[in-house]
Amino acid sequence: MIINTGQRTDIPAFYAGWFSNRIKEGFVCVRNPFNPGQVSKYRLDPSVVDVIGFCTKNPAPMFPYMELIKDFGQYWFVTITPYGRDIEPNVPDKHGLIEDFKKLSGIVGIDSITWRYDPILLSEKYTIDHHLHAFRQIANSLKGYTKTVVISFIDLYPKVRRNFPKAREVTHIDRIKIGQEMIKIAAECGMTVKPCAEGNELMKYGADCSGCMKISDYEKAIGKRLNAPKKKGARDECACYLSCDIGAYNTCLHLCKYCYANSEAEVIYANNRAHDPASPFLIGNYMDGDNVHEVPQKSWIDMQERLF
Repeated sequence: MIINTGQRTDIPAFYAGWFSNRIKEGFVCVRNPFNPGQVSKYRLDPSVVDVIGFCTKNPAPMFPYMELIKDFGQYWFVTITPYGRDIEPNVPDKHGLIEDFKKLSGIVGIDSITWRYDPILLSEKYTIDHHLHAFRQIANSLKGYTKTVVISFIDLYPKVRRNFPKAREVTHIDRIKIGQEMIKIAAECGMTVKPCAEGNELMKYGADCSGCMKISDYEKAIGKRLNAPKKKGARDECACYLSCDIGAYNTCLHLCKYCYANSEAEVIYANNRAHDPASPFLIGNYMDGDNVHEVPQKSWIDMQERLF
């Protein structure tokens, strides 16, 4: 099976110590975000967890624990964008992130790491030319360290509109202009562009529009076939295989203006204060009335061991 860590928060950046404790103890508890009394308990054991998926803007805090997770298959999505602290208040220096990306690629392998350049937003400061210049610089720096770059354009979810009222949609004309050039730059650096939930509008220019976090990506990372149950994407336009996320909403301290997983900063700071690195839960602990469900788990690896 696959355990995901990054659809609700950034565990490597802010909760690496907690995650290492969960690996050591061999299980994790996750509250249903829409029904907090419902708790899912997952075993964290490589005999049943084939791949752990990470999404992060700062992988470095996990580096001391890489030996601890070496027996698990891994797939890493690392976001590096050109925004400053006006948009991403607590994201570390981007030059340092590029070096950390390279280090992580050396640890897990080029087939187990993807660069995310998203979301793309436009403003007087972050123009099309600004994006293309930054994209080329980052792509050149990451040449030989990944084969894939995921791009997407800002989605104006209600939380985004509230936290980032100046944000605006990127027009179809601008998406095509940006996408075409990014596809060309990526190809020069040995990378394929995968748009995230953007339909097929960039396919004819050379983008892989089949999905950015598919079972085939996990299979390539571990070199084995997975007999995964069929699962619908998070949205109609999303082909990603998302399941069993162990994060929690309103816990990411990057405080990016465009984030769909965070609400008010006060809520995030309050949740962070309730974090206990020794707890089975990311935030808080067991509560009276909890209905704990031990999730049935098994390996999805095709035992015929057909290698790619």
